[in-house]
Amino acid sequence: MKKAIYSTFVVGLFFLFSGKVNGQCNPEQYTDACIPKLASGFNFLKSYKIDGQGGAKTKVEYSYVFTKGTQYMINVCATGSGTDGIVVSLFDSNRNQVATSKINGQYISAIAYPCNTTGIYYIQYTFDNSTEFCGGSALGFKR
Repeated sequence: MKKAIYSTFVVGLFFLFSGKVNGQCNPEQYTDACIPKLASGFNFLKSYKIDGQGGAKTKVEYSYVFTKGTQYMINVCATGSGTDGIVVSLFDSNRNQVATSKINGQYISAIAYPCNTTGIYYIQYTFDNSTEFCGGSALGFKR
């Protein structure tokens, strides 16, 4: 009987703490908020979840094929009205940085990039003095 109670207690603790760890970041709420914030004329392509796992991850990266002659916009949404220190940087297929949302120490919530070369681009999110390590992002395009 004692083993059954102990086992139930241990399993209960496991679910209690595992739910708390996994439930800390809810990026869906931020991706949902980011989509309507794309600038006028941009069409929504894809949303991205930014989960730094409470600071355990230093970056979150995705890739997307950009097409020559198309302008792209990537925005970031986090707690409050700012970006909570989440920086989005865009790299071309050779891993050269072509745009970033941190300019002169200031965080901007969106970057626009006029694509001159079709290829795979890397969208990288890093955390610079972030408090939540959680956010969302939306990618849009216009021709």
